[in-house]
Amino acid sequence: MSVRTEKLPSGSYRVRKTVNGKTYTKTFKDKPSQFMLNQFENECLQNARIDSIFTLKKACQKYIASKEAILSPATIKGYKSVTDCLPERFASIPLGSLEQSDLNEWVNEMSGNGNSPKTIRNAHGFIASVLGVYKPQLIIRTTLPKNFKEEPYTPSDEDVKRILESAQGTKYEVLLILACYGMRRSEILALTPEDIDGDIVHINKAKVIDRDNKWHTKSTKTVASTRDIVIPQKIADKIKEQGYVYVGSDSAINKFLKKTQAELEIPHFSLHKLRHYFASKMSALGIPEADILKMGGWESDHVMKSVYRHSTLERDNSAKREASAKIAKDILS
Repeated sequence: MSVRTEKLPSGSYRVRKTVNGKTYTKTFKDKPSQFMLNQFENECLQNARIDSIFTLKKACQKYIASKEAILSPATIKGYKSVTDCLPERFASIPLGSLEQSDLNEWVNEMSGNGNSPKTIRNAHGFIASVLGVYKPQLIIRTTLPKNFKEEPYTPSDEDVKRILESAQGTKYEVLLILACYGMRRSEILALTPEDIDGDIVHINKAKVIDRDNKWHTKSTKTVASTRDIVIPQKIADKIKEQGYVYVGSDSAINKFLKKTQAELEIPHFSLHKLRHYFASKMSALGIPEADILKMGGWESDHVMKSVYRHSTLERDNSAKREASAKIAKDILS
């Protein structure tokens, strides 16, 4: 059936075409040219072909399958989680029929369900990637919730000292110390005594869990993450002596930290915050930014700066107070 054109009371034009029993519609502000009608007809045929093959959920599954050998298990786990959590109404939309308005409704629904801006942005980014492959003609202009600025809590020297004292002699002691030297949890879990040469730790792999709760040892998070760090010789010797870095479950680490923090009556923070502590401490000691990047295995300074920003502010404020005191001495004494 050819394209049908209809002038609306508003003065705009509506065009329609039915393919395989389904009618596709588009509205133009002015009377469409023959070229525009031909373009619309081609779009209808293309969408009809997509509709006959994919729903959004099937497209997501096909996209994930095409990336499983490339992306990390954690990333694949996240993509599968987004796919599984898609509302049925949204997941079952034939891809050829999916429009910007459907994305808007989905994002609005996620926001209304209390999801954080970061969660919504990550989920939308995945769906946008899927559509970029299987429906590239759709121009996505979704308005996403703004990320709120969250000041990350960074443990103090006193917090860290008290926790390490509580962990002394336990299986968590070495793990916590390595985290204070900027190592990620996944890097610590993958570390073996063979990765240690004297006081040098060779960080070249990470241990992550997939969607099926199976552990995988893979390469480090980024090229910059593969690095060498220096730790106290007595810690290196302890690792060699005991023959392992950490033996136990991932969840046990969180339970130990939470219990210890409650007993010591200090603010709760995750193991990853000790990596923030490392960056903050290095900055406070005046270590050059480039060196902090290398030691912590950051690929860019964006995240690193966000976690040691308060240390920089403290130094700035200290300098301002010193300058203020000098002025006061000269004019108020």
